[in-house]
Amino acid sequence: MNNTKEIKSKLKTIDLVYIALGAVLIAVCSWISIPTTIPFTMQTFAVFFVLSVLGGKRGTVAIIVYVMLGAIGIPVFAQFTSGIGILLGNTGGYIVGFIFMGLAYWLIVRLLGKKLWVEIFAMVVGIVVLYSFGTVWFMIVYTQTNEAVGFVMVLAWCVIPFIIPDLIKLGLAITLAQRLAPVLKLQ
Repeated sequence: MNNTKEIKSKLKTIDLVYIALGAVLIAVCSWISIPTTIPFTMQTFAVFFVLSVLGGKRGTVAIIVYVMLGAIGIPVFAQFTSGIGILLGNTGGYIVGFIFMGLAYWLIVRLLGKKLWVEIFAMVVGIVVLYSFGTVWFMIVYTQTNEAVGFVMVLAWCVIPFIIPDLIKLGLAITLAQRLAPVLKLQ
């Protein structure tokens, strides 16, 4: 009985360490950026990688920790930014959208199992959820602070330039996670 409690306690501690490392990886990768209206970063790669390696539950919690760290002022977002102002700004929906991406991944993998095709499908659905949430958010905030902007224009600014790079990041993250899985043994 006492041994079982120790094992459960250790697993929880290990989970916390993995979640913290996942949040740190996302932060570090968000700092690698090319500044544009929506910065090109390696953040999406890190989110894909963390979800694949840690699984839906721990991966999503790592994303939430990352967003919370930025919200309280730790400069973990692109270009070393942070704060509620960033989250409530034009591009904040894309950052918050990572949480919904993680939830979509978690749900799909939980329902269909952790197979390669399911993971890829779940991440593609997740990126569509991310783009959708972020684009609607961008349109609402931009319209409130500037003039009205059309949906096609927002897609041209915020989604279309990122589709190919994000698909490449998805492929790299899945490939790296698959190669490291036997070594990491996190699942």
